[in-house]
Amino acid sequence: MKKIAVLGSTGSIGTQALEVADAHDLQITALAACHQVERLAQQAKKYHSSCVCIYDASQAEKLKELLAGEKIEILTGMDGLCAIASDSGSHDMILNSVVGMVGLLPTLKAIAAGIPIALANKETLVAGGSLVMEHAKQNNVKIYPVDSEHSAVFQCLQGNAQNKIRKMILTASGGPFFGKKKEDLKHVRAADALKHPNWTMGSKITIDSATLMNKGLEFIEAKWLFDLAPEQIEIVIHRQSVLHSAVEFEDYAVIGQMGVPDMKIPIQYALLYPDRKPCPTKPLSLTDYGTLTFEKPDFETFTCLRCAMDAIKTGGLYPAIVNAANEVAVSYFLRNEISFLQIGELVEAAMQAIPGEYEIRDYAEILEADTKAREFVRKQIRNLA
Repeated sequence: MKKIAVLGSTGSIGTQALEVADAHDLQITALAACHQVERLAQQAKKYHSSCVCIYDASQAEKLKELLAGEKIEILTGMDGLCAIASDSGSHDMILNSVVGMVGLLPTLKAIAAGIPIALANKETLVAGGSLVMEHAKQNNVKIYPVDSEHSAVFQCLQGNAQNKIRKMILTASGGPFFGKKKEDLKHVRAADALKHPNWTMGSKITIDSATLMNKGLEFIEAKWLFDLAPEQIEIVIHRQSVLHSAVEFEDYAVIGQMGVPDMKIPIQYALLYPDRKPCPTKPLSLTDYGTLTFEKPDFETFTCLRCAMDAIKTGGLYPAIVNAANEVAVSYFLRNEISFLQIGELVEAAMQAIPGEYEIRDYAEILEADTKAREFVRKQIRNLA
């Protein structure tokens, strides 16, 4: 029985991963969450996990009360996440689905411990891609993508290791504001941006989908996961979210992966690889959809996408700067303290103001760039008030 630790177990990816675990009798050895202490306690009891971590240390006492009488070790904070991630004696795989930069250091710890990773934390590769992939190669650690787009590419590449990739096609739903121009988006609120047409996700990633930053982050991830030049990656708006992504080989043959828009499919493929087994979702009926459409993205309106692509083309610490600026801006937008369009404006301003043209040598450099970008955005927002 495969033993899996789930970091981010109470979020959208984490809870769906536990559904997959239920369907295939996977053993959940450890669980971690940032804030949702009641759900975390329920999960720990259900799966008889030996260890749990609540990232928000202020919730530790409440978690202890909820787990009173249970033989479960309780950890807190970044130290707790890293302790779980590096425990090679207890887990066969780490599913990293925490949100934000919090996920980078646990990924590096898991790699150092030689534990395979099912990766759903975008920031791990966006902010620290060169460092992470270098360490994974040195330690011979496999990273299995969980994002539906990267999982699709990974699946398309099975049996094609000897064939040269000409181009990768990453599909994007376009979010709730597809077809809108900047003038149309001046007064949208967080509630409007959270209405995703196809996927049910956490609030941060849903806003990122609305700004198309999510696709920009995936663009950066794809470069590192599949060792491609940015010029080899094309983004295509595909409103139906049925073709999850595709690969064009040097003979111009294009192989794509399709399925219903349900994250349990890529989650299961990462957890059970290389096996394919029945998944707790529904099958795809192409006739129910009838028509699949593909269009070019609007880089002028959706500034975040352009910034993310420019960041990885420039390299260095710029992806970390863009990511951090976006995280802070999105948090303010979710509280309706800045406008939708200001997210992109702040990301672009941070990229222009903070030097990032340096080769990444260690985690400390990434953290420093991340901190500078966050402080810059907060200062800009204070000046706007």
